[in-house]
Amino acid sequence: MAAMETLSQAIDRLQAAGYHTNFRASRGKLACDECGQVVDPSEVSVIEIVRFDGANDPGDGAILYALDAGAGHRGLYAAAYGADVSADDMAVIRSLPDHNSPSTA
Repeated sequence: MAAMETLSQAIDRLQAAGYHTNFRASRGKLACDECGQVVDPSEVSVIEIVRFDGANDPGDGAILYALDAGAGHRGLYAAAYGADVSADDMAVIRSLPDHNSPSTA
């Protein structure tokens, strides 16, 4: 991973590596934007975690997960990081395996 990678650069890199699906938080679960499948976050494999700290504003923080949900569903899940994270995103993040060890970009 390149030093000082931006969120958009990380998304481009991971999409090029085959993470084409986008996931979003939905009532404590992960929903696939493309097919609508809903999966329990505890059942996915976390392949990579990248955290982006807001350089000038702590509210600009974000976290990006590269996930494998099985059955060909490899995709990305992004959320605010820190005080601005929503309750729905926090529920998902807490349920993801290995959520306590993000790398900093």
